[in-house]
Amino acid sequence: MSSTNAYPDGQPRCRWCATAPEFLDYHDTEWGFPVHSDHQLFEKLTLESFQSGLSWRTILNKRDNFRAAFDHFDFDRIAAFSQADVDRLLVNEGNIRHRGKIEATINNAARAQELVEQEGSLAAFFWRYEPDGTENTKPQTASTSAVSIALSKDLKKRGWKFVGPTTVYAFMQALGLINDHVEDCVIRAKVERARETFKRPGR
Repeated sequence: MSSTNAYPDGQPRCRWCATAPEFLDYHDTEWGFPVHSDHQLFEKLTLESFQSGLSWRTILNKRDNFRAAFDHFDFDRIAAFSQADVDRLLVNEGNIRHRGKIEATINNAARAQELVEQEGSLAAFFWRYEPDGTENTKPQTASTSAVSIALSKDLKKRGWKFVGPTTVYAFMQALGLINDHVEDCVIRAKVERARETFKRPGR
């Protein structure tokens, strides 16, 4: 079975982006393109954490609600959330009303502040985990990797929550630490060019 689908423009893309109408734009313009912004990185990791046990379509459809509820993923603001904010989020039907994940996001915001103080930025820390290319896994054939396991362990050691290896691997795919578009996907080359010109933080 082919790993791609053809689209009205005649170009092949990863099969998964045909499974919901919301996925095409996300696949073509976001997924795998390198990210530098700390707030965007925190957003991506938070959304992947919320996705655990749910469909990505659910998360993507609620992303604007998430941004409004979590102050556009400004982790300095989120770290100051109180119990009243937790209660507010638990009754907000636009979000995923999961107490553990909400409280983990507030906890992780405080851990993000600590990481910025220690490393200079979230970007500098996360991009240190870019694989060196020696892992030979074909795109979209794995849900974890040696690097995602190592990054997950590091984050957990630093007190982060809901950051298991599978969640972290999806985060790595989303932020561009790896180019996991399948080999014949039309977007793969665009992502690779973006990665080639991307200035790695702290280097």
